Amino acid sequence: MPATDRRGLGSAVEAAARDHLIDAGLRPVAANANYRLGELDLVMLDGDTLVFIEVRYRRDDRFGGGAASVDFRKQRKLVRAAQLFLQRHPRYADGPCRFDVVEAEGDPAAPRLNWLRDAFRADDC
Repeated sequence: MPATDRRGLGSAVEAAARDHLIDAGLRPVAANANYRLGELDLVMLDGDTLVFIEVRYRRDDRFGGGAASVDFRKQRKLVRAAQLFLQRHPRYADGPCRFDVVEAEGDPAAPRLNWLRDAFRADDC
Protein backbone atom coordinates (compact mmCIF):
# COMPACT_ATOMS: atom_id res chain seq x y z
CA MET A 1 0.00 0.00 0.00
CA PRO A 2 1.46 3.41 -0.95
CA ALA A 3 2.42 5.74 1.91
CA THR A 4 -0.26 8.28 0.95
CA ASP A 5 -2.93 5.57 1.21
CA ARG A 6 -1.59 4.48 4.61
CA ARG A 7 -1.62 8.10 5.83
CA GLY A 8 -5.23 8.55 4.72
CA LEU A 9 -6.20 5.26 6.32
CA GLY A 10 -4.43 6.23 9.54
CA SER A 11 -6.15 9.62 9.59
CA ALA A 12 -9.59 8.02 9.13
CA VAL A 13 -9.00 5.49 11.91
CA GLU A 14 -7.60 8.15 14.27
CA ALA A 15 -10.63 10.37 13.57
CA ALA A 16 -12.95 7.46 14.43
CA ALA A 17 -11.02 6.82 17.64
CA ARG A 18 -11.06 10.52 18.56
CA ASP A 19 -14.83 10.72 17.97
CA HIS A 20 -15.37 7.59 20.07
CA LEU A 21 -13.34 9.04 22.94
CA ILE A 22 -15.13 12.40 22.71
CA ASP A 23 -18.44 10.53 22.91
CA ALA A 24 -17.07 8.87 26.07
CA GLY A 25 -16.41 12.29 27.61
CA LEU A 26 -12.74 12.95 26.83
CA ARG A 27 -11.69 16.39 25.61
CA PRO A 28 -9.15 16.83 22.78
CA VAL A 29 -5.87 18.57 23.55
CA ALA A 30 -3.64 17.64 20.57
CA ALA A 31 -3.40 15.25 17.65
CA ASN A 32 -0.37 13.94 15.78
CA ALA A 33 2.10 15.70 18.05
CA ASN A 34 5.44 14.92 16.41
CA TYR A 35 8.71 14.93 18.27
CA ARG A 36 12.16 13.77 17.32
CA LEU A 37 11.71 10.69 19.50
CA GLY A 38 8.20 9.75 18.41
CA GLU A 39 4.64 10.79 17.70
CA LEU A 40 1.60 11.02 19.93
CA ASP A 41 -1.52 10.10 17.97
CA LEU A 42 -3.96 11.74 20.36
CA VAL A 43 -3.64 13.69 23.58
CA MET A 44 -6.88 14.17 25.49
CA LEU A 45 -8.18 15.04 28.92
CA ASP A 46 -10.24 12.55 30.91
CA GLY A 47 -11.40 14.73 33.77
CA ASP A 48 -8.13 16.16 35.07
CA THR A 49 -6.01 13.27 33.74
CA LEU A 50 -3.95 13.90 30.61
CA VAL A 51 -4.20 10.83 28.38
CA PHE A 52 -1.66 9.93 25.71
CA ILE A 53 -3.42 7.66 23.23
CA GLU A 54 -1.84 5.35 20.69
CA VAL A 55 -4.23 4.26 17.93
CA ARG A 56 -3.36 0.91 16.32
CA TYR A 57 -5.19 -0.37 13.26
CA ARG A 58 -5.23 -3.95 12.06
CA ARG A 59 -7.24 -5.08 9.08
CA ASP A 60 -7.70 -8.33 11.00
CA ASP A 61 -6.25 -9.82 14.16
CA ARG A 62 -4.53 -12.91 12.73
CA PHE A 63 -1.15 -11.55 13.81
CA GLY A 64 -2.31 -10.19 17.16
CA GLY A 65 -4.42 -7.20 17.99
CA GLY A 66 -3.29 -3.61 17.95
CA ALA A 67 -2.26 -3.62 21.60
CA ALA A 68 0.16 -6.49 20.93
CA SER A 69 2.03 -4.22 18.51
CA VAL A 70 2.69 -1.66 21.25
CA ASP A 71 5.79 -3.46 22.44
CA PHE A 72 8.41 -2.27 24.92
CA ARG A 73 10.28 -0.27 22.25
CA LYS A 74 7.09 1.52 21.13
CA GLN A 75 6.10 2.18 24.74
CA ARG A 76 9.48 3.74 25.43
CA LYS A 77 9.11 6.02 22.38
CA LEU A 78 5.65 7.08 23.53
CA VAL A 79 6.88 7.84 27.03
CA ARG A 80 9.72 9.96 25.65
CA ALA A 81 7.35 11.83 23.33
CA ALA A 82 4.98 12.39 26.27
CA GLN A 83 7.86 13.82 28.32
CA LEU A 84 8.64 16.27 25.51
CA PHE A 85 4.95 17.16 25.24
CA LEU A 86 4.86 17.93 28.97
CA GLN A 87 8.00 20.07 28.68
CA ARG A 88 6.35 22.11 25.93
CA HIS A 89 3.00 22.28 27.74
CA PRO A 90 3.98 22.81 31.39
CA ARG A 91 0.40 23.52 32.51
CA TYR A 92 -0.17 19.72 32.32
CA ALA A 93 3.15 18.69 33.89
CA ASP A 94 1.96 18.47 37.50
CA GLY A 95 -1.28 16.60 36.85
CA PRO A 96 -1.93 12.89 36.49
CA CYS A 97 -1.18 11.19 33.16
CA ARG A 98 -1.84 7.81 31.63
CA PHE A 99 -1.22 5.88 28.42
CA ASP A 100 -4.15 4.32 26.58
CA VAL A 101 -4.32 2.26 23.40
CA VAL A 102 -7.25 2.19 21.02
CA GLU A 103 -7.30 -0.94 18.89
CA ALA A 104 -9.11 -0.57 15.59
CA GLU A 105 -9.85 -3.35 13.15
CA GLY A 106 -12.01 -4.10 10.15
CA ASP A 107 -13.34 -1.49 7.75
CA PRO A 108 -11.28 1.69 8.23
CA ALA A 109 -14.34 3.81 7.38
CA ALA A 110 -16.22 2.27 10.32
CA PRO A 111 -13.69 0.34 12.41
CA ARG A 112 -14.48 -1.76 15.45
CA LEU A 113 -12.79 -0.01 18.35
CA ASN A 114 -11.48 -1.41 21.61
CA TRP A 115 -10.31 1.22 24.10
CA LEU A 116 -7.70 -0.05 26.55
CA ARG A 117 -7.44 2.41 29.42
CA ASP A 118 -4.14 2.54 31.27
CA ALA A 119 -2.62 0.10 28.77
CA PHE A 120 0.89 0.58 30.16
CA ARG A 121 2.72 2.81 32.60
CA ALA A 122 5.73 5.03 32.15
CA ASP A 123 7.38 3.15 35.03
CA ASP A 124 7.25 -0.03 32.93
CA CYS A 125 9.55 1.50 30.34
